[in-house]
Amino acid sequence: MLIGFGAPVSGAWATPHNLGAFAARAEELGYHSLWTFQRLLTPADDSQVGPGYRSVLDPMVTLGFAAAVTSRIRLGVSIVNMPFVSPVLVAKQAATLDVLSGGRLDLGLGSGWSPEEFTASGTTPARRGARAEEYLAVLRTLWGDEVSGFEGDFYTIPPSRMAPKPVQAGGPPVLLGGVAHTALQRAGRLAAGWLSRSATDLSHIAEEIAVVRTAAEQAGRDPRAVRVVCRGVVRYGAEAAGEDGRRLPLSGSAAQIREDTAWLGDQGVTELFYDLNWDPEVGSPDVDPAAATARSTEIAESLAPAAD
Repeated sequence: MLIGFGAPVSGAWATPHNLGAFAARAEELGYHSLWTFQRLLTPADDSQVGPGYRSVLDPMVTLGFAAAVTSRIRLGVSIVNMPFVSPVLVAKQAATLDVLSGGRLDLGLGSGWSPEEFTASGTTPARRGARAEEYLAVLRTLWGDEVSGFEGDFYTIPPSRMAPKPVQAGGPPVLLGGVAHTALQRAGRLAAGWLSRSATDLSHIAEEIAVVRTAAEQAGRDPRAVRVVCRGVVRYGAEAAGEDGRRLPLSGSAAQIREDTAWLGDQGVTELFYDLNWDPEVGSPDVDPAAATARSTEIAESLAPAAD
């Protein structure tokens, strides 16, 4: 299984120095990929969201910064929410990032969940599935066709040209998030793979993977070729228990986390990235930046693939 690392995009450790240093060090340590995520707004009363959502860097700008200090590590976003951003803008940003990084981008897309972000973006959650399918069609024509055009219920692209094209043939691999049954099926039918979320119950992830791969097979695709990228919310140093009293996967010592990583591979996960942005001692904007950096450095080093 391929092992990646969540870039410092949230809270106290998300500084320009740390972003450059962790990106370069992750590459040196043998991590396969570096990942960001999107959060445009949090509600004024943020008591219902975790501290990792309160202060978040833009994911695409962050990856552009990381691309400039690395040369091999893949650069992923998990995720950009499609209803909040024009597909033309995302197509241009992704193509530019793919060119500047030498073809290293993985583009994760989702359908959004925050009421505040829907309202502020001038859109609604209605027909998110249909919107997502049009969105993917727009990306395909802009990246793949010399002259692009599209007319749908949500998006219209007059006959036009977009250049430069991405380095990767057909554009960066597009992975889809989502937990609803239809969203899992959509990932299997239409995308390069599926992305789990921070709240995914990893003890049952095999059930979601089965839905994705069954949909791929029914669509005439090779289910084994569909990627499953897991956001690994790490609870380092102390065992955490779920509602059933069992230890949560990816909690405890480095050895326990490595064992859980291997177990996730057995469940069908093809790629996992350790994401420290959900660690309240790292991703909260209220903690001491030096302490957050020291803790994240220790974790990154102890879980590095090169240390295997």
